[in-house]
Amino acid sequence: MTTDQPRYLAYMLRLWQVSSGEEPIWRASLESPHTGERQGFAGLQALFAFLEEQTRSTDDPSATSDERKEKIS
Repeated sequence: MTTDQPRYLAYMLRLWQVSSGEEPIWRASLESPHTGERQGFAGLQALFAFLEEQTRSTDDPSATSDERKEKIS
């Protein structure tokens, strides 16, 4: 019998906009309340990629990205 503990992640999310020519760009940072470590992201896609990577091991590895999105809905 295994005693799998549920995985728990917590971050303080900060979002802000910067101007870059014509279109504003969203920047982001995540800070771990446990370690104080802060990670910055140049855009939302980089932020989402990081979060997907952090949560990947709790997802079904055989599921496609679309299948994982359907589980949330």
